Amino acid sequence: MPTPAPFKARSWLFAPGDSEKKMGKAADGDADIVLLDLEDSVMPENKGAARELVAGFLSSREDRERLWVRVNPLSGGETAADLAAIMPARPGGLLLPKAEGRGDVETLDQMLTEHEAKNGIAAGSTKVAALVTETAKAMFHTGDYAGAPRLVAMSWGAEDLSSALGARIQFQPNGAYMPTFELARSLCLLGAAAASVAPIETIQSDFRDLDGLRERALMVRSQGYRGMLAIHPAQVPIINEAFTPSAEELSEARAIIAAFDANPGAGTVGLNGAMLDRPHLELARALLASAE
Repeated sequence: MPTPAPFKARSWLFAPGDSEKKMGKAADGDADIVLLDLEDSVMPENKGAARELVAGFLSSREDRERLWVRVNPLSGGETAADLAAIMPARPGGLLLPKAEGRGDVETLDQMLTEHEAKNGIAAGSTKVAALVTETAKAMFHTGDYAGAPRLVAMSWGAEDLSSALGARIQFQPNGAYMPTFELARSLCLLGAAAASVAPIETIQSDFRDLDGLRERALMVRSQGYRGMLAIHPAQVPIINEAFTPSAEELSEARAIIAAFDANPGAGTVGLNGAMLDRPHLELARALLASAE
């Protein structure tokens, strides 16, 4: 199966699958990935109509590589109907909610392989991202995803986990997540690093707090996150900017690489009064690669 090609993954904007207007507004914006949602934003009685609407919307667009679909979870019995409706329209990828380990991604891969063959789609070309902390069981399997087929990104969610736990409060008085939810964020990051896929931060539900969004996005990026989920188009420019390396960062990374190039074989080099070792070099290379 082919290795998924690199793709921009800074901003992932949800749009309800039962609203053609909202899907159009999201797709016409600057989000790197648009997530046409068939799960939480669609009432059960509207899912059939939403599937048809999403399939029609996908078929009408030329930029389907960045148009993904959040399908319903495998545990709910709706995923097969989702795929039957949308796969002929060739979405760029799928977001799998409530994933509880690598086995769920493998099951989805098998289902996708059948639909790709049926619809003349290149085998393995439909990418997958997974939400990996939405149930209590899922929290114990965030490190299981290495080698999972099609998987290119992992994200986490506080809302469904809160419901699963019966937790009424997600945030501390200072605005930080309560420990269990902070643990979910950390486990997602560690699991994604172990699986060599992109870790994607969860949503900020207060879409009007753009200053808080910027602060949070910069904070999680500094910890290793590569992008963030969004629920409103106004959040997209903030997220894109926060996850784009600045000119100063790029200049520093080039200087680090040049210092090591000037000292071949050296384990450490001095630069601007600091002693740098090989991990600094790898971080600099990764930063430049992300900008490219």
